[in-house]
Amino acid sequence: MKNHVWRPLFIVMALVGGILLVRTLLVPSDFGIQERGYMYGWHRKGNEAEWKEVRVKYKTEKVCIECHEEKGKELMNSPHSAISCENCHGPNYDHPKDPIGLNVDRSRSLCIRCHSYMHYKGTARGKIRGINPEGHYREAQCVMCHIPHNPKPMNQKQGVKS
Repeated sequence: MKNHVWRPLFIVMALVGGILLVRTLLVPSDFGIQERGYMYGWHRKGNEAEWKEVRVKYKTEKVCIECHEEKGKELMNSPHSAISCENCHGPNYDHPKDPIGLNVDRSRSLCIRCHSYMHYKGTARGKIRGINPEGHYREAQCVMCHIPHNPKPMNQKQGVKS
């Protein structure tokens, strides 16, 4: 074979050898095949104890409904039924140990992130009722007129036309 074939072949072999050498130096020995077989991802046998110490932040609405069954039923019959409690109330990792741990976010920006008008035809986002945040009662918090667990406007619930 001529040089124009050997040179690229040696370069490829050197690259593969370099990659294998770097892998040997950087990848821990307890990564990969263990008694349970090959483990995909970033799992190492040596850090299982570390992962057991990690506290789960989000626990889903199933945990919330255990104590707040009435609110859960109210929410299931509202337009917000697809939204997890923790989207608005924050992560549930310290509640019930710390009953004050969950803060209710009453800020306008929380509601605006979904209800600012965006026109996406044919998508679920396009079906959400949107407002113009600059023109729709800019100084007021949304909870002054809307109940988040049943978000129809209060005047609609009372039969008063706006």
